[in-house]
Amino acid sequence: MGKIIAVCTSERKGMRKKNVGEGLLKVKFGIEGDAHGGDWHRQVSLLAMESIRKMQDKGLDVGPGDFAENLTTEGINLVSLPIGTKLKIGGQGLGEVTQIGKECHAKCAIYYQAGDCVMPKEGIFIKVLEGGPVKVGDSIEVVE
Repeated sequence: MGKIIAVCTSERKGMRKKNVGEGLLKVKFGIEGDAHGGDWHRQVSLLAMESIRKMQDKGLDVGPGDFAENLTTEGINLVSLPIGTKLKIGGQGLGEVTQIGKECHAKCAIYYQAGDCVMPKEGIFIKVLEGGPVKVGDSIEVVE
């Protein structure tokens, strides 16, 4: 079982997200108030704190939300999860893995600072199947 380290949103696409501490997962949307929300397959993005630490170890001053992820997790190997995996998020939320990694069409500021970025390789995306509140400290676990 893993843990939610940060719940992040942004008002516009193409910018780092801010840890707002809590949010509401909405079916067919994502996290309420987030610019990337909508009725598509990449409603919520997740990145592991373990991945962020790789970039910190390269000397970058980065943290949760800096890779534009919605949920920063710890203790769950996100990239090993096959598409279709269900994730229980907090007390009520349920998501389904729809994509592992992504193609970056434009190099972001992180890439230019470090010569690399973890989100395209280690971030995952889910669609929300069951909504509910999510906050820092909540559990996240694979549903068998």
